[in-house]
Amino acid sequence: MSADPRPEKAERPAGRFRRMLGRLSSSQQDLESEELQEDSQASGCTRISDCTDRQIVKVTGTLRTVTLRPRAGVPALEAELFDGTAPLDVVWLGRRSIAGIEPGRKLIASGRIAMSHGRRVLFNPTYELRPLGKE
Repeated sequence: MSADPRPEKAERPAGRFRRMLGRLSSSQQDLESEELQEDSQASGCTRISDCTDRQIVKVTGTLRTVTLRPRAGVPALEAELFDGTAPLDVVWLGRRSIAGIEPGRKLIASGRIAMSHGRRVLFNPTYELRPLGKE
């Protein structure tokens, strides 16, 4: 048995045509996830899928949902941040609304990750809204 001198298909660098064909055959959601991952990497932030419990992180992504949900009788503004790898629940306790926090908005958030019911949560993070012109 001789070893095949050609590299495996997955290891070959994709040519321009293959990349274009891949983008045309990908779903819109896949393309958006890929774009969010590239943005996260370019900004030097931690990927949400790499975040572990009790870790201090700086993450970026797009807010998919924003809801007002009381926690123990206290108002709490909850948002789901998605960076293309995994979702992260961002919770501001004692807040009913925050100007600029709305679905579709991109932001950078930092703080300590907690795990709650199997989901990553960031309570009362410091955050920076991304400029609307970059979206």
